Amino acid sequence: MSGFRSTGFRAALYAVPLTLTLGLLGTAAVPAGAAGSHTSHTSHPPHPGTSLTCQGKGVDPHARVRHRTETVIHAPLRTVWKLQTDVERWPSWQAPVTTVERLDHGPFRKGSAFRWTTPVPPNPSTPATSLEITSTVRQIERHACLRWTGPAIGEGLRIDGVHVWNFTQVKGGVRVSTEETHTGAQVEADVPAATKILREGLEAWLRNLKSAAEARAYHRPH
Repeated sequence: MSGFRSTGFRAALYAVPLTLTLGLLGTAAVPAGAAGSHTSHTSHPPHPGTSLTCQGKGVDPHARVRHRTETVIHAPLRTVWKLQTDVERWPSWQAPVTTVERLDHGPFRKGSAFRWTTPVPPNPSTPATSLEITSTVRQIERHACLRWTGPAIGEGLRIDGVHVWNFTQVKGGVRVSTEETHTGAQVEADVPAATKILREGLEAWLRNLKSAAEARAYHRPH
C-alpha cells in the first residue's frame, strides 16, 4: 500500500462512485424526467463542534478528509427515508452500485450491516477490481437520523469512513443533511484531491436521492 501513488489514487477514485457508507461519486445517473431535477446543495466547510450527529455521535473528529452538504427534497419524509434505508434496492436508483447484500434480517436498525460493491476500472497504479464496502449502522432514529461506519476495500486500497445523515421536515419537503469523514493512507496522501472526491460523491448521492424521491412523489396517485 505504501507504493500506491497519489495520481493512481486520484484516477481510481474519480472513476469510482465512492463516498463510503460511504457515498457515491458524481458518475451516478439521474433518472430522466424526474420531478425537481434541479438540485441546490449547500456545502459547509468543517468546523469543530458543528458536525452533524445522530444520537450524540458524529463523524471522526480527527479525520483530515471530510465534507458536509445538504439539499431540500420535495417529497414526503417517509418516501425519502424508505429509499435511503431499503439498501438492497439502492442499485435501482444509484447506477454505480452494482450489488448490495443485507448481512442481517428484519427491520433496518442499530447493528444492521450490509455489503455493497462498485467496480473500479484499471489505472496506472492498480488493476481493475471491485471495491467492496461493508457498512454497519451504529446509530439510527426513525425518520430523523442515521450513522454508519465501515471500510471500503479494493486491490491496493482501503478507506475507513464514518457517515452521518440527518432528515428534517421543512415546508414543502425534507432537508437532508449529510457529513462524512475518510481516513486511510491513500486518501491522506492527497487530502485536497480526496476531499474533492468526497464532496462530489456526497452531492451525487443527494442528487440521486432527490431525483428518485421526487419522481415517486410526482407519480404517486392523488
